[in-house]
Amino acid sequence: MNKITTLAEFITEQQILKPEATGNLTRLLYDISIAAKIVNREINKAGLVDILGEVGDENVQGEPVKKLDIYANDAFISSLNAGGQCAAIASEENEDIIVLDGANAEKGRYLVCMDPLDGSSNIDVNVSVGTIFSVLKRQETNVKVTEDEFFVAGTEQVAAGYVIYGSSTMLVYTTGSGVNGFTLDPSIGEFCLSHPNIKTPLNGEIFSINEANEKVMPEGVRKYAQFCHELKDGKRTHTARFMGSLVADFHRNMLKGGIYIYPDTNSAPTGRLRLLYECSPLAWIIEEAGGKASDGFKRIMDIKANDLHQRVPFFIGSTEMVEKAEKFMQDN
Repeated sequence: MNKITTLAEFITEQQILKPEATGNLTRLLYDISIAAKIVNREINKAGLVDILGEVGDENVQGEPVKKLDIYANDAFISSLNAGGQCAAIASEENEDIIVLDGANAEKGRYLVCMDPLDGSSNIDVNVSVGTIFSVLKRQETNVKVTEDEFFVAGTEQVAAGYVIYGSSTMLVYTTGSGVNGFTLDPSIGEFCLSHPNIKTPLNGEIFSINEANEKVMPEGVRKYAQFCHELKDGKRTHTARFMGSLVADFHRNMLKGGIYIYPDTNSAPTGRLRLLYECSPLAWIIEEAGGKASDGFKRIMDIKANDLHQRVPFFIGSTEMVEKAEKFMQDN
């Protein structure tokens, strides 16, 4: 019988293999997994309880806040606060940073950036949603956390990952030594290693673009989409898949080979997706899996944040596909 490796066992083994690592990051990743299990439970029973729908408010992005958005945000904040390894959080749901007040929070070595429930507009129709997170290491502890500590480039991340809540629930993460995926086994309540050392294909057939924005997208993106529509010997060369749930689109494309593009548009001139807690963590994951991420011109990981909710255009996926799209952008 094949040995089942749980997330807790895996991150402990990785700590042993990397003596420079400490148990603090291990504990923080485990705290994130605990919150993910709690959120997964609520998502699975969302249709049975009064937790669907909007609360009549908007988040800092001006987007309607769903009840599960708030629940997920609170669950991750509570778990990280109790763990004591995190000093502060930047969340999509909060305008300012959340300085934690747990017993050991002021000694916490890490900062977490997160989108607690990405794609939540799809909850009511049973489309997969997710959580995205990024972990930064503080340069100095036992001092008051400031917002400026979050304003770094993606290259400063020490861990990044996402959770996808779908037909099965998976946690995928990297600490710079490859990408590994863990599927939640509900019978034992543990995330178990199911996708070791994930590698994305160098090329693929899937392109994920909201083509309803065709008239307001950059010329380079329109021409890339037209290229994807071309036939070869009467057969299509690409297939379009766009769910409107970033984690779900990204996860599929990483495993099967593809590209996801959310460019700047007339109504979102700097792009729509957020750098710190959406683009940077996914960019590191795809790079560790052998893919590429850019804003159409430069590497996402090299962009230094200057605002908690900074937005950027986003091109991510199989290397050859991203480079082809970049070529269209640069030529137009």
